[in-house]
Amino acid sequence: MGESVHAHDDPLLSAFDLDFLDAGRRGRVALGAGWNVRFEAVPPVRGFRWNKGDRSFPGWYYAATTGTHVGYESWLERDRLIQLDFASDVVGIASQPFWLHWHDGERKRRHGPDYFVRLADGRARVVDVRTEDQVDEPPAEAFAATSRACSAVGWEFAQVGVLIRWSWRI
Repeated sequence: MGESVHAHDDPLLSAFDLDFLDAGRRGRVALGAGWNVRFEAVPPVRGFRWNKGDRSFPGWYYAATTGTHVGYESWLERDRLIQLDFASDVVGIASQPFWLHWHDGERKRRHGPDYFVRLADGRARVVDVRTEDQVDEPPAEAFAATSRACSAVGWEFAQVGVLIRWSWRI
């Protein structure tokens, strides 16, 4: 996994853990020690379930960018995945790449972002897909925590919703 990040002893680096699959094994490390894992190449940390009568529409999309199938859990996620696949600056995409664990002062929390994206210039972007009308307090808190964690290690974070018009950039 490489060297730990020590950005002026930022307490956020130890306040969050990353839980992910690597070479078929489960790993859990502090954010500061796991920030440089190639998350664009890891398998999803949880499966995609298909149940009759569900309101979601999960599936697998063959991404030309990765040469592999990338999972999605709704049509909205699929649309954003297609957008990512067509973006010229995207060189890697993984769905459900890790669980982000933290304690919010009252209880232990975790959140599995929808996508991890590697850009051509080496930057990383974590993407959560949810329509604005579906962002009530629990997901808003999870997105805020994810944004703080991403910022601590130099990753970008984007919470995106419905595509208003087609654009190649998120």
